[in-house]
Amino acid sequence: MTQGTPLRHKWTIVALLFGFMLINFADKIAVGLAGVPIMHELGLTPQQFGLVGSSFFLFFSISAIPIGYLANRVPARWLILVMAIIWSLVQFPMLGSVTLSLLIACRTVLGAGEGPAYPVALHAAYKWFPNEKRTLPTSIIGQGAAVGVIVAVPVLDWIIEHYSWHAAFLVLGLAGLVWATLWALFGKEGPVSEASAIQGASGMVHVPYIPLIFNRTTLATWLTGFGAFWGQALLLAWFTPYLIQGLKFSQSEAAVITTLPWMASPAVSIGAALLSERLIKRGASTDVVRGVFAGVCVMVGGLAMIAVPFVPSAAFKITMIVIGFVLPAVIYVMGHAMISEYAPVTQRGVMIGMSNAVATSAGVVAPWLMGSVIQGAATAAGGYDRGYLIAGIVCSLAGLVGALFCRPQTECQRLAGIGKADLVAAY
Repeated sequence: MTQGTPLRHKWTIVALLFGFMLINFADKIAVGLAGVPIMHELGLTPQQFGLVGSSFFLFFSISAIPIGYLANRVPARWLILVMAIIWSLVQFPMLGSVTLSLLIACRTVLGAGEGPAYPVALHAAYKWFPNEKRTLPTSIIGQGAAVGVIVAVPVLDWIIEHYSWHAAFLVLGLAGLVWATLWALFGKEGPVSEASAIQGASGMVHVPYIPLIFNRTTLATWLTGFGAFWGQALLLAWFTPYLIQGLKFSQSEAAVITTLPWMASPAVSIGAALLSERLIKRGASTDVVRGVFAGVCVMVGGLAMIAVPFVPSAAFKITMIVIGFVLPAVIYVMGHAMISEYAPVTQRGVMIGMSNAVATSAGVVAPWLMGSVIQGAATAAGGYDRGYLIAGIVCSLAGLVGALFCRPQTECQRLAGIGKADLVAAY
């Protein structure tokens, strides 16, 4: 990518990365959508199926860190292309005779390939946008996740019902290869050689990693993301089975309802992003419009999930789960934007990768714990209620931490106010 490339190409990149996340989340939702047929065919217990859900996140979290380091040295377009090819190829073993071991192995490899996707996509997009204009592209790219589920669920459900769940994975593999071809043709790097892009908003070219990581904003942002992702991991792995086994909907009815949280998410996240950018232009502190605001959204979403066992009807339970997913998702937009405020671009890829790794590590525990709780409960419905109660407690406490301690503008000023030598001596 050269400096002469027109900046109007930035929205082409955003559109491609939107499609990147669309396929990413279509892959994620597939096992949850086909959960009941898979459990029946393979004879899985709830705990075993929970293990399948958790296995996806085993290397999903870890892989984001080394790829984050690599993103500082290798053009993002090539990293993204390799990841998309891995996603596609790992779907094809699902076409034959599948065992629990094979299913876990494929989901583990898929998770390793998809784990760095969001942070690397944002790192690539941020090469095209200055700090004050990053919230909207972050939100658009992130909403590829929601649209991916909305588009994929009816298509995959029709394939599952009319053919088999095996055929659904074939379609996902082919879709991934088509996208990889488009990216190979049109994906480009942003103008990273510009001096303004090299420095973070703190004005520093490089910050030692210890103070960059071990400050209250970074740690609080990571913890808030962890709490929010606990609920998202359950939504991906267990929401459709909950609708069928806990609330007694049919497979086709459950597929329609599964799209509801993802349909509501874009309006909330993009609306939050636009409001944040408008307030920042008017001089509002990002401590408030990114830090406090995101923490409160996560906390309120957690309280909604706590209410799931106590509301009287299926409609109310579904509403609480939708709120418990949609509001915490704001942190996925604000969190990475907060860290990018004070992380220089030469370190931004790894910092966003670490952030994603910590947040998504909730997925290693949450699906397995939900399966274990269901298996140990007197009824499936009671087990699901208890699992959502646990998720709500985790989410609300994490949101409280975010509201109290996420202060990106203050952190940026602190890093800009002292030199590198003083910064090292301070730690």
